[in-house]
Amino acid sequence: MKKIALKFAIVSALFVSVEINAGWLNVPATGFSGSAYTNCYNAGRIAPNPKGNFGSYPIIAAQYPSAGVSDTCWTNGPLTEASLPPFDKSGAAFTGFTQTGSVTRSIPNPIGGSPIGAVFDKYWRNPTTNTCLIATRLRMYYADSDVASGTQLFEVNDVVRSGFSGANNTYIAYAFPTNLTPITIMLPVYRVGRTFTSVQHRALKYDNLANKSQNGINYLDLPTTNTVVTATSGEPIGIGAGVAASTTAASQDAVVNSNHLDFTTGINFDTNPYSAITYIEVSCDAEPTEQAGAIRLRQTGQENATLKTIDMTGYAVDTP
Repeated sequence: MKKIALKFAIVSALFVSVEINAGWLNVPATGFSGSAYTNCYNAGRIAPNPKGNFGSYPIIAAQYPSAGVSDTCWTNGPLTEASLPPFDKSGAAFTGFTQTGSVTRSIPNPIGGSPIGAVFDKYWRNPTTNTCLIATRLRMYYADSDVASGTQLFEVNDVVRSGFSGANNTYIAYAFPTNLTPITIMLPVYRVGRTFTSVQHRALKYDNLANKSQNGINYLDLPTTNTVVTATSGEPIGIGAGVAASTTAASQDAVVNSNHLDFTTGINFDTNPYSAITYIEVSCDAEPTEQAGAIRLRQTGQENATLKTIDMTGYAVDTP
């Protein structure tokens, strides 16, 4: 999806605030009321401030995530993805954690050839409390990812971390690191789900701001929890800018699955090549291990794009 560039300057206070803001969210193994998902940055989204509408609408500067502002799931950012966040879920500093796993993984191209990006996959462990903190960050490259004519850049709408079967004491957060010069605009996490299924979200139309601020017909911010267990759910065909997005209630659905955590965002080379850092804090009796399918990157077909998924090896505390 070709998003409108976020045309505002982020003040330095966004990144250096000293206000303690834990921002951590408990994600139960049973999901949330009526949905496997809950809102993060999307919470309270009403016109004329539609909170980005899942990347379809430009974010208002005053509402960009910061301490005390639109900060559900957001926490004060570390200097780099190699650093622990300043505050844990209680608002205190992380103590007793040692980083013992750190890998930069190339994102394979769906059509072969050169990678389309990289995943920074890291974890810290506190052996006293048997607690692990798993961090994920993406960087996308300019690389064609489709056999159709022209250049189609893969857009990561959902990042799924797997390998948390049954763990109820699980917390998530996301943060914006400060090590990029110049500072790169990074999109927030719009929602998070305890599910294997990444659900498509489309604006009504992609032709003007009024339409971009509204949901497409039958599209839900928080999917239902009835029957869908597939990797992605939504309309498989892309739509033109002036075409009204429409789907069925059945496609806006994702069954709760405690083994997975789905972060809905939007990462592509042309407007947002770097993602925020996502964190998962979870109980772990041993060091996480590298397992196939522990990272899943999903393109859920916003605007003129189709449904695609890339499965990768990653750190996990249980079998994905």
